[in-house]
Amino acid sequence: MPLKSKFAESQIILKQAKGGVPVMDLCREHGMSNATFYVWRSKYGGMDASMIPEMKSLQLENARLTMLV
Repeated sequence: MPLKSKFAESQIILKQAKGGVPVMDLCREHGMSNATFYVWRSKYGGMDASMIPEMKSLQLENARLTMLV
């Protein structure tokens, strides 16, 4: 069975960080680097959960169109 997307996990982690949990503790708990957290924050920080699937589909379509060119 394929792994699920990490978008839901990224949203959970970003919400916890907004709630006041230190970034170092979140990264250690979820087994990720600080750099990954800050990339997620810059990429998904202003989005709500409903916008992420739409962005993912647009990225896939863009990749498919790029391969055609």
